[in-house]
Amino acid sequence: MLVDTHSHFDVSEFDGDRDATLARAREAGVTRQIVPAIAAAGWPALRDLCASQSGLFPAYGLHPLFLAEHADRHLDDLERWIADEKPVAVGECGLDFHVEGLDADVQRRLLDRQLRIARDAGLPVILHARRAFDEIGLAIRRVGSLSGVVHSFSGSTEQAKRLCDLGFCLGIGGPVTYPRATRLRGIVATLPIAHLLLETDAPDQPLCGHQGARNEPARLVEVLKVIATLRDMPAAELAAATTRNAERVFGLPREA
Repeated sequence: MLVDTHSHFDVSEFDGDRDATLARAREAGVTRQIVPAIAAAGWPALRDLCASQSGLFPAYGLHPLFLAEHADRHLDDLERWIADEKPVAVGECGLDFHVEGLDADVQRRLLDRQLRIARDAGLPVILHARRAFDEIGLAIRRVGSLSGVVHSFSGSTEQAKRLCDLGFCLGIGGPVTYPRATRLRGIVATLPIAHLLLETDAPDQPLCGHQGARNEPARLVEVLKVIATLRDMPAAELAAATTRNAERVFGLPREA
């Protein structure tokens, strides 16, 4: 029983076969998904989707890649939405200094407020970080009393250690399945297991062997198998540990 801790299962890429995709995930053993938002316009549909299907858990936030869709009022809206809807997390939010044309100061302002909303609500935060791991760590320290996950981690060993020392988990998905990802594989092989979460980032980040194809939650099993091999441990043991981690981080009820 696996938890995909980062799946954008609400986006339009799944509109044509969402039920079938969900069935494939469940058949593969991926019984639960954390579904983070990307913009305020999508919150109502995300809420309705997660309410309509067991095993889907929403998080609400403002993704840094979609600055053009965000307005200052959305931060106040988010605070009210979090209080009313009681999601499992705040996110997806964060910093992206890889994509050109994104205002860094606007990103920082949006992130700081969302971290404070998460802290005040007592919720974990789902963080996006590209070329920003050090600054994300500083933001976590500045706000304080935070927990959550840095999803799709791709930083250095030192950055991984600092984030773990702050109490955060690292989300690992499709990129680890590529043999050329030697640095990431080395980190995942030795990462304290209590800080490891599995994810797909579906429909993005296709796995090795599936390049160019839409990613989906059922493929989390392939991520599991690669990581189990890297860590030289049984896949079932890794599945149980990472599922417990997801239950702890997101306050999910334990499954029998």
